[in-house]
Amino acid sequence: KDLKAAVSDLVQARVFQNAVLSRIRAEQAEMMFQQKAIAATIGYQLGLAYNSQGNDEKAISFFSEALKQDQTHEKSMLALAQIHLRAGSLELCEQQCSALLRIDSSNEDASMMMADLLCRNNRFEEATFHFRQLLDNNPTNYDAMVQYIQLLRRTGTLHNSKELPTVFTNAEKAHPPNLRNSARWQQGLCFAKALQCRYQHRVSDALKLLNQGRKPKGTKWGEKCVVEMIEIYLWSSLDMKNNLWSTGGNDDNLLDPNSNDTALANNSIAQLCQEVTDFNKKQMLTAYALIATKKKENIESALAQFYALHTTPDSPQQNQPEGAISVPTLVGMSTALLMLKQTPKARNHLKRVAKVGYNPTDADSLEKGWLMLASIYITTGKFDMAQELLHKALKANKSCAQAWEGLGLIYEKEQAYVDASMCYEHAWGLGDEKDPSMGYKLAWNYLKGKQFVPAIDVCQKVLSAFPNYPKIKKEILDKARASLRP
Repeated sequence: KDLKAAVSDLVQARVFQNAVLSRIRAEQAEMMFQQKAIAATIGYQLGLAYNSQGNDEKAISFFSEALKQDQTHEKSMLALAQIHLRAGSLELCEQQCSALLRIDSSNEDASMMMADLLCRNNRFEEATFHFRQLLDNNPTNYDAMVQYIQLLRRTGTLHNSKELPTVFTNAEKAHPPNLRNSARWQQGLCFAKALQCRYQHRVSDALKLLNQGRKPKGTKWGEKCVVEMIEIYLWSSLDMKNNLWSTGGNDDNLLDPNSNDTALANNSIAQLCQEVTDFNKKQMLTAYALIATKKKENIESALAQFYALHTTPDSPQQNQPEGAISVPTLVGMSTALLMLKQTPKARNHLKRVAKVGYNPTDADSLEKGWLMLASIYITTGKFDMAQELLHKALKANKSCAQAWEGLGLIYEKEQAYVDASMCYEHAWGLGDEKDPSMGYKLAWNYLKGKQFVPAIDVCQKVLSAFPNYPKIKKEILDKARASLRP
C-alpha cells in the first residue's frame, strides 16, 4: 500500500519536473543541468519501485529514462546492469558495467559484476585483472579476495602465484590496529587462506583455519567457514574421486559405512550442519550427509530431499532467469541416483546440467555434473561424448585433475598408453604428486608405453611416501627395471 502511494507521488513529481524542464530556456545551461539531475533521481526512484515489484520491463524503462536526463547517473547504470545480469542478457550487462567503469573506475559493484561477466565467458585472465584492482583499492574486500583465489585455481596459476601472499599481507595490514587480533575481523581472511590450502591439497591446514574462522557464530564469514568444513568432510566421506572413475562397478573402494572413520566424519558433519542458518544450503548439506552414510534408506531420503528442494518455489534457482534449472539440486539428485545404481535416471538429469551455460555461481556444481556424466559415458563406451565434457571441464577449470584423469582413462582403454600417460602426468602434478593411486596409473601407463625410466621414477616417489602401497613394486617397478637390463 505504501509502495503504491509512493509510486503515485513519484509519477506526479515526474509530470511536474517535465513541465519545469520544458520551461527552461536553452541559454540557462546551469539550471537545466540541475533540473535534469532532479528528473534523473525521480526516474531512478521509480525504477527502484518497479524493480522491487519484479516488474523488470517498467524498471528498465525508468532507469533508462534517468540516464537520458543524466548520462552519468551511476546508480541507474548499476541497477540496469543488475537487471540484465539476472535476466541472462550478458552483453547488455557488460555495456552498462563498461560505461559505469569509464565514469568511476573504482566502483566496486561494477568491477565485481564485470569480473563475474568475464568469468561467465571464460575470460579468466581479464577477470583476474579486475579482482586485483579491487583488492589494491580495498585489501579487505574478502568477496573479491575469495573470487580471486577461485580464479587463480581455474586459470591453473594458484600453485605458482607470487601475488597471493602480498594480498594476504595487505589485508592484515589494512585491519585497524586495535582490531587486528579480533576474531570477527579475522574470519574473512581465515576463509580465504583456508580456500587456498584446500585447493593446494593441504586439507589439515584448511580445517584448522576454518575452525578458527567459524567463531563467532552468526556472521557471514563464520557461516562460510562452517559450510566449507562440511564440504571437506563430505568429499572425504563420499570418496567422490575414487567412486567417479571406478571401472569395476563395485563398492570396494568406498568407505565401510560401519567403519570408525566414516562414523567420525558423519558425526562431524551432523554437528556442523546445526550451525548453518541458510535453509536451502542446510538442506543441501544434510542431504549429502545422508548420502555419505552409504545406507540405502538414507540415500533414498536424500533423494527425496533434493527433489523437494528442486521443486520448491524458493529453491536455489530463485535468483536465476525464468525457466532456469537448479544445477546444484540436479547434481545432488544424480549423486543419490548413482549411489542407488539408477544410472539411466541420473544420466537424464545430468544431460540437463550439460545444457546449462557456464556461470560462476554454479561453477563447482557444473563441474561435478560434467564429470559424472563423462564417467557414465566412459562406462558405456561413448568416449567422444565423454571427451567433449572433460574438455569442457578443463576449459572452465585448468586445475581439474579429475578431467585429466578421465581423459587418461579413455586413452588407456584405447591402448594409447603414451597419450594416457601424458594425461595422467597432468593429474599427478595437479595433486602435488601425493595421490598414490594416480601415481600407480601413471607408472603403469609409462610401463605399457615402454617409458621405463619415468615408470621407475614415479614408483619410487609413491613407495617413498607409501612404502606398503600394494602391487606397485611387483607389477610395475620390478618389470620396468627388468626391461632396462640388457
